[in-house]
Amino acid sequence: MIGERHKTALAEILGADGVVQDCASLAAYENGARYDRGSAALVLRPRGTAEVSACVAYCVREHIELIPQSGNTGLVSGSTPDTSGAQVVLSLDRMTPIFDLDIDNRSIHVDAGTRLSDINGRLEPGGLFFPIDLSADPRVGGMLATNTGGSRFLKYGDVRSNTLGLKVVLADEAGTVVDLLSGLRKNNTGVDWKQLFIGTSGAFGIVTECVLNLERLPRQVSTAYLVPRTGTAVMPLLRAMEERLGSYLSAFEGMSGNAITATLAHVPSLRNPFQNGDVPNYVILAEVSRSWLPRDDEQPLDAVLETVLAEVWGAEDAPLANAFVGPAREMWALRHALSEGVKHAGRLVAFDLSFRRADVLAFCDWMKLELPSHFPDVAIFDFGHIGDGGVHFNLVVDEARAGPVDIAFERRLRDWVYSIAVDRFGGSFSAEHGVGRKNQAYYDLYTQKKHKDLAAGLKQLTSPGRLGSVCFG
Repeated sequence: MIGERHKTALAEILGADGVVQDCASLAAYENGARYDRGSAALVLRPRGTAEVSACVAYCVREHIELIPQSGNTGLVSGSTPDTSGAQVVLSLDRMTPIFDLDIDNRSIHVDAGTRLSDINGRLEPGGLFFPIDLSADPRVGGMLATNTGGSRFLKYGDVRSNTLGLKVVLADEAGTVVDLLSGLRKNNTGVDWKQLFIGTSGAFGIVTECVLNLERLPRQVSTAYLVPRTGTAVMPLLRAMEERLGSYLSAFEGMSGNAITATLAHVPSLRNPFQNGDVPNYVILAEVSRSWLPRDDEQPLDAVLETVLAEVWGAEDAPLANAFVGPAREMWALRHALSEGVKHAGRLVAFDLSFRRADVLAFCDWMKLELPSHFPDVAIFDFGHIGDGGVHFNLVVDEARAGPVDIAFERRLRDWVYSIAVDRFGGSFSAEHGVGRKNQAYYDLYTQKKHKDLAAGLKQLTSPGRLGSVCFG
């Protein structure tokens, strides 16, 4: 527990409104996006880098464990406290004032508490956006900590490739501020230190500010649902699309029939777009885009996409069973609703996996054959970013038959799925969700000792204090 002396000292740093102590207000910071239920001693809400530094310095000196929290949209228990009641959450939710747009550099300097929707909402009138497309609405700090990818990774890359600079507070007794803010895209003068803090779950320091690369907002978009003949036809289909469309191709998202059916049932505002309402076993959402307005001398994007699909369909051993171009907003609405739809299908055990691109559907097809014999009361509701090798491998447990999902059952299920994903298919147990408490055991199991030793050494050098829910050691 945190004594009154500490509460008073932290309130002097942040002001009374910067420290949350009452149970009703704590709940929003203790409960995660999916089944997380922790207990915080209190919540600190700094307003900028200087206050983060002062809070961190005090907590390190007093041996108080801090859990940095951004938008609290993560799914691996990386942003919520445990059940001990002894941890302090450091929330970034008040860190939003900085919003410095550099149009000529096509970049923006923002606080780490700024939400993705706020960035893109304010940039839209000028024709720019931060090109990380997600179903959730996270804050930038969490996106950096987990190196978020998203649905348009295929064209724009992940957060790591769209970050130019950072400012970080280290968890040491001084609350050291490391200023890596820069708008430079090319700077080969030594180690690119900012990469140490991206995708490492906040273990090496708390990102408080960042400079992000921006892209031109798409002015022409065309989307289509593609139904591959089989799982093995997906890669030939992707190769054919990439060969014919090049950089126009901005998304290639896979959606299983189970995931689509669950989502249509949960979100009645969505229209079933399939003939006679029959949902296929697997559907690809493909998108092509241009960043300029239509020109008189060029073929409209819908026509470009339809021409390509006709070529692919007419090829020998055509990978397509069906395809149709449709309204982008409507097609993406279904894709973005999948997470919510699947969550309501039953008791969910979710995995965020990545593979070599050709292995995504091979893994999913293998699992469809083998899962029933190992876990007969579990069904697959997968979807994901097939264009970059990622899959949200969601398993829904029939608790009416299997009974409530307890810790032991979930651990057996996770152990089995991860062993197949990593050992048999050479995949990653965390594509873009980070580590967190849910994945800590698998980091310990699958990470080479040399890599763990290096990470532990870096943790000791940068942030020796008790920071975060992830043990890099």
